Amino acid sequence: MRPYQLFCAAALLAAGSGPLHAQIKGASGAPGTICSRPIAAVAPPGRAVPLPVDEIIRRFAAKEAEFRAARDNYTYTQSLRVQEFAMDGTPGGEYRITSDIIFTPDGRRYEHITYAPPVSLTTIGITPEDVQDLANIQPFVLTTENLPDYKLDFQGREKVDEIDTYVFRVSPRKMEKGKRYFEGSIWVDDQDLQIVKTYGKAVPDLHNRHGDNLFPRFETYRENIDGKYWFPTYTRANDVLHFKSGDVRIRMTVRYANYKQFRATVRILNGTAPAPEASKPQPPH
Repeated sequence: MRPYQLFCAAALLAAGSGPLHAQIKGASGAPGTICSRPIAAVAPPGRAVPLPVDEIIRRFAAKEAEFRAARDNYTYTQSLRVQEFAMDGTPGGEYRITSDIIFTPDGRRYEHITYAPPVSLTTIGITPEDVQDLANIQPFVLTTENLPDYKLDFQGREKVDEIDTYVFRVSPRKMEKGKRYFEGSIWVDDQDLQIVKTYGKAVPDLHNRHGDNLFPRFETYRENIDGKYWFPTYTRANDVLHFKSGDVRIRMTVRYANYKQFRATVRILNGTAPAPEASKPQPPH
């Protein structure tokens, strides 16, 4: 976000292949360089043999890759609200948008905006980087593919509600121009080996002749939706952005709801190639 210079975020969200297809491409990482502290063994409750930290990372990155592929086959509703406040607490304007992430009958995924009232922000504006972060950083997924981009530092074990988790500090190894990264902490369920909570921010903040483009710290929670994978359901931020022109407090909430699995039925024509019939969202089993 930057001091008021509003982009058409609705158009950005709907343009091209859609934000959900954006991927973080990583540099090759050398074996054994995943953790930034010496490898330790961590014994989950009830497990007789301790699990090395590098094995925990390998397994949860593989499960996160499975989850990302699975989420690409779900429809859902995404609602964003950004509010600005003066430092004395006086509310300013806001930006709101609600979209359905759905499929066409032939299986192409797209974003259908269902609610977008006039923008009333006066001191900040939504930038293309904010749109990228909404798609890829706030619902952060750390897979085998993008693992080489990050350093992971094991912090210990902690309960999130009633869930036993492994906690890792995550930071980018290096930042390539034009790419967005996550920096903060993740909590990994010790049984399902998937991220259940994220706290941190999108980086880098940007400074150029056009001004500051700053990003808030946020917290994202996931829930087990289909009995197998943990889906992001809620993101919140309440932070002060320190622009050169003055401080601005912002609040941001993102809600992800109505997850439904998209299934394509297949029929055989003349005993040869399969052809898809009309498809529609189906509730998860």
